[in-house]
Amino acid sequence: MCWQNGRTVKTTVEELPDNRVRLEVEVPTDHVKHAVEHASSDLAASTKIPGFRKGKVPQKVLEARIGRDRIFSEAVESHIGGWFWDAAEDASIRPVTRPELTYDVPTTDDQPFSFTAEVAVQPLPEVADWNGLEVPAPEPEVPEELVERELEVLRASVAELVPVEGRPAQDGDVLVVDLVDETGEAQRDYVVQLGAGRLVEEIERGLIGMSPGEAKEISYTPPEGGTKQAGATLKELKEPVLPPLDDELARSASEFETLAELRGEIAERLREAIQAELEADFRAGAVDKLVEASNVEVADSLVEARAAELLNGMLRSLERRGLDAETYLRVTGQTADQLRETLRSEARRAIARELVLEVVADKLGIEVSDDEVKELVREQAEAAEEDPEAVIEQLWQTGRHERLRQDLRLKKALDTIVEGVKPIPVELARARESIWTPEKEKPATATKLWTPSSKEPA
Repeated sequence: MCWQNGRTVKTTVEELPDNRVRLEVEVPTDHVKHAVEHASSDLAASTKIPGFRKGKVPQKVLEARIGRDRIFSEAVESHIGGWFWDAAEDASIRPVTRPELTYDVPTTDDQPFSFTAEVAVQPLPEVADWNGLEVPAPEPEVPEELVERELEVLRASVAELVPVEGRPAQDGDVLVVDLVDETGEAQRDYVVQLGAGRLVEEIERGLIGMSPGEAKEISYTPPEGGTKQAGATLKELKEPVLPPLDDELARSASEFETLAELRGEIAERLREAIQAELEADFRAGAVDKLVEASNVEVADSLVEARAAELLNGMLRSLERRGLDAETYLRVTGQTADQLRETLRSEARRAIARELVLEVVADKLGIEVSDDEVKELVREQAEAAEEDPEAVIEQLWQTGRHERLRQDLRLKKALDTIVEGVKPIPVELARARESIWTPEKEKPATATKLWTPSSKEPA
């Protein structure tokens, strides 16, 4: 039985042949009442009863008019899908087909409601042994140009701005401009450095070559498309004068006494950042190698559903930034089909990783205590400057802490995998990939031969 505090339903799971399961689901009374109230409200709004305005029909009158069974049927039909998916999530199963639902319409909302769901599910893979599995592990290297770039940024932050005389504006200059769009909306005394990318590209290009006191109209393409005009007046023109790259710069712009010490600190900081990124890549590479070694197959229906979630999340993110899908596609140079295929690939990879990690966690018997979940919540809440105890209470009331528990469980499984795999140099991995083997000569449509280790003949 799967039960989670704050969840909508209580679920019992029975495994059936052919990767199917039967769920016995019990919906608490308060959720049945909510469903009936919601159905009554919807039916009252669409039912015409003489003497009453739509939406204002009393419950007793509505029951007398359309029947109590109709209300309860509507309540179940409109909510049973959500109850089923809550049950599936509680049971940690991934349905790959529509469920076959069996239930009797309730006659009262004073008791829990039960139903049965049979559904085909994504089978868990047979996970290969990860111990000794070879995973490329690059060594962290800090390119000298990265260090120099950081030093240039530091120099620019303490540069002195001096007025420019005898030449027009050029890339790198700092300008004070007035910008007025077609509607008359203006940005007065706007300070911008050419080349910093803070303005639309056409407007930046239009400002190059202007002299103080000059005004001009500049055509540009806004994010939403089309063409607009902006009036630009250059009021001041300055250029940054960078200080020498020496010990004096180190003393004035940092806590170090010499340029060598400053350079060493920058290099070490960059190395730590690169190391962290490489470690994250190695962890991802470890689970991906295990997915490959385990021949994980993900149902297409799960991939499509996850890809749709990713697309919706991306669209919401774009909307918050004032963009739409067409603008995003134009800026990234993708077609809609290319974006969908990218999201499908990401979805398939993510689900395959989750399946493998779940099996490993089960195999190792990994458990995560409430205290561990609360510790994670406290860390995240404090980083976000929120009240940790209030966040914990809210998560427990809604049952969302179980998602965090599962995340921590999978993280522990990944930690174990990472400890067991064998890091190898990237050059060695590339050399091995380039070695010819008979399998690499086979065409994609080659017939699969049955072997004793195969699960079934091809």
